[in-house]
Amino acid sequence: MTDGQFSTQAELFDLSGKCALVTGGTRGIGMMIARGLLQAGARVTISARDADACAAAQERLSAYGDVRAVPADLSRHDECGRLAGVVTATGSIDVLVNNAGAMWDEALETFPDAAWDTVLDLNVKSPFWLVQELLPTLRSAGTAEDPSRIVNIGSIAAIHVPNRPNYSYSSSKAALHQLTRVLAKELGPRHITVNAVAPGPFPSAMMAATLDEFGEAIAASAPLRRIGRADDMAGVAVFLASRAGAYLTGAVIPVDGGIATTA
Repeated sequence: MTDGQFSTQAELFDLSGKCALVTGGTRGIGMMIARGLLQAGARVTISARDADACAAAQERLSAYGDVRAVPADLSRHDECGRLAGVVTATGSIDVLVNNAGAMWDEALETFPDAAWDTVLDLNVKSPFWLVQELLPTLRSAGTAEDPSRIVNIGSIAAIHVPNRPNYSYSSSKAALHQLTRVLAKELGPRHITVNAVAPGPFPSAMMAATLDEFGEAIAASAPLRRIGRADDMAGVAVFLASRAGAYLTGAVIPVDGGIATTA
């Protein structure tokens, strides 16, 4: 496309022919993103630790497009390498969505070492390991006109101070936001964009207990007066993965109804 030419609206958000990997794609935000990418035309691989959850999610998502599920424990470096090998064995990857994550709530006085190791391994190390493993295929798939895309799922807990005692979680997401910026600077010249999405409250297993207890109050505190819906997360993911988001890199996008950004 040359200067002065414009994509149609359909072309701006079309992902036909693209291949994406969504970690933690069997439920919650990961499934919302996987569904959105499938509906935009991408072929999608999802991954999670539980094989049964993978099979169930693959069956559910198959109604929207070409999807497969690969079980993997991404808190382990070797498993990140194995997953990368599986997904690239049949072709390239154009879009990597690092969504798999862990949270740990516990009082300051008893917050254990395991709460740091478990959360940092999955929330920070795993995205970095997957970028390392998939870098060759992301580089080969991207062009100046149509870069490959990395989308890291952070959190508004890294933008404002959360109300819950999740010290390692909020710290890990702040680290992931900064890693996003660092990688964006390095990988931009290699035709790869790197952005982060910072979700607010969305219905998910991780948020279930909080929303059950405080959901109405959380919605009331948001300028938009509601919690997130599946289309809200699918929409930002499709934007970042498509032609519409091709000139954006190094950004952290809060998708939170204004909760963190107006606090």
